[in-house]
Amino acid sequence: QVQLVESGGGSVQSGGSLRLSCAASGYTYSAYCMGWFRQAPGKEREGVAAIDSDGSTWYADSVKGRFTISQDYAKNTLYLQMNSLKPDDTAMYYCAADSRALLGCGLSRTFYTWGQGTQVTISS
Repeated sequence: QVQLVESGGGSVQSGGSLRLSCAASGYTYSAYCMGWFRQAPGKEREGVAAIDSDGSTWYADSVKGRFTISQDYAKNTLYLQMNSLKPDDTAMYYCAADSRALLGCGLSRTFYTWGQGTQVTISS
């Protein structure tokens, strides 16, 4: 069973940076898709970034040029480097992962495995 544990959230001022981590364990997939999503109070969950096992990446328009998704295969860890943070980035951030065999990869696909989330708060 795949388990995902996020960390790295916190409170920073506008313009600051944070790096989120997602430690994954229990993988049996030969090829997988991983992503970061966020949900602010009163808003729907939205996709932030996704990465395929071949390194292809997808970003929401709102974070392009500011956020970078990456993964360390040796550590089974997914990262989200967030720079130039804005108050609108305030949300609970979740890591998600699944095999890409049937649904491929990207921000619009359905994920079935989720972490517990880590809170990001940006003050103006």
